[in-house]
Amino acid sequence: MQALLDLLADGFFHSGEELGEKLGISRAAVWKKIKHLEELGLRLDSVRGKGYRLASGIELLDTAKIAAHLKPELVDNVLLHCDPVVRSTNDWVQQCEQENPGRWNICLAECQTSGRGRRGRSWQSPFGSSIYYSMIWHVRQGVASLEGLSLAVGLALVRTVEAFGGKGVQLKWPNDVLWQGRKLAGVLLEISGDPTGECKVVIGMGVNGRLFPEDRQQIDQPVADLHEILPVRASRNEVIARLTNTLIPMLETFGQSGFAAFQQEWSRYDAFVGRQVVLSTATDAICGEALGVEVDGGLKIRTANGIQIFKGGELSLRALL
Repeated sequence: MQALLDLLADGFFHSGEELGEKLGISRAAVWKKIKHLEELGLRLDSVRGKGYRLASGIELLDTAKIAAHLKPELVDNVLLHCDPVVRSTNDWVQQCEQENPGRWNICLAECQTSGRGRRGRSWQSPFGSSIYYSMIWHVRQGVASLEGLSLAVGLALVRTVEAFGGKGVQLKWPNDVLWQGRKLAGVLLEISGDPTGECKVVIGMGVNGRLFPEDRQQIDQPVADLHEILPVRASRNEVIARLTNTLIPMLETFGQSGFAAFQQEWSRYDAFVGRQVVLSTATDAICGEALGVEVDGGLKIRTANGIQIFKGGELSLRALL
């Protein structure tokens, strides 16, 4: 599949005969591969007498292009892994990290067949249209030191969007990036190891790049994408590089100071502060006024029983109309 994508990456038309000759397969085999890519969500233009090409606006991942935009001090410490189709980048990055310890392992995919969101939800992952990104971070201070991490990661996403001219982006506690109340990106952290000692966290991010109408129909909530937010088209590879350039220094600061170093900045983007909200748990629903976040990332809500503070986990926050 990768060899076929490499041939299509130039954006020009290629006939089935030409593709088959270069790949060493029959035209029928080329047609099957093309159909499989389309089933995964890749948009191709197909014109009789001309052949196939990537639809306008589609940019495939390219680790060389990403590396070219990394900060010089990060290049030797970042190892990029890219695959057209994986079950989940969060799962894949753990395997890559075992094989390449001691570096920032980052896994990227054009498509996930079993992408995950919070609370067991699936993450829709159409081929080549968005960013599916996972990284592993090792910490020695135990799980408690990671309180507020998902908020800091969300802030890294906001900084990245703004660096490309995006405006009006907001943050929803504890894991989402919004634009005009619609979901632009989500963060999924998966933590393992010693609760009081060495542990590792898989930082997974999904960012909507360009969603077509049929993509949006598969998603069970209002969504936004970079294509409509940014004033000019941004290279997906450059966005990934900028996100990496932003995220790694933020993690290093977080390791020293925790979420307290980012609380004030995060609060400027808080989508729900001052609004009436409902916070749903597995067994209950708490209503009240959102009062912002604490220095450890806890959400403060004024309820009928007084001010309460909630920490991340299997919680869902929404505003009341």
